[in-house]
Amino acid sequence: MFYSKFKKHVEALLFASGDPIAISKIAQLIDIPEEHVDLLIGQLIDEMADDNRGLTIVKVADGYQLCTKPELSEVIKKLAQVQDSKLSLAAMETLSIIAFKQPITKLEIESIRGVKIDKVLAKLLERQMIKEVGRKETIGRPILYGTTDEFLKSFGLNDLKDLPELAELLP
Repeated sequence: MFYSKFKKHVEALLFASGDPIAISKIAQLIDIPEEHVDLLIGQLIDEMADDNRGLTIVKVADGYQLCTKPELSEVIKKLAQVQDSKLSLAAMETLSIIAFKQPITKLEIESIRGVKIDKVLAKLLERQMIKEVGRKETIGRPILYGTTDEFLKSFGLNDLKDLPELAELLP
């Protein structure tokens, strides 16, 4: 079938959408007739019926959605338990300061933010977004903080050099 080359396009759209997507929308996006999209979705459903596959396509709210198979719900629940919620605005601000100014002390971060950061710092350490990178050579030898590989992974960076220049972010 001429349109079978579009099967990967349909699968990619279902994956990228996350939400149910109508056949008419898929047809419009890849510029093929709706009846061909319907056939391609049927083929994908058949292929994913294999016991070795973890995904399936389900019809939901006048559209189709890529989902995990129901029998895998227990392993998906474990994943949900591991993932924490998003970082708060205070945590993002603190993390940004650390990323751009590292190595930096707690006192230096607090002077930039103008507020105490004990809880935020503890949360960032707990989530392994930052780590202790040494001690400052000054009175009291305060802890220096820097970002981690987990930080890089979370923000899709290969290296700290991938951060934008701070001047570019300022008005």
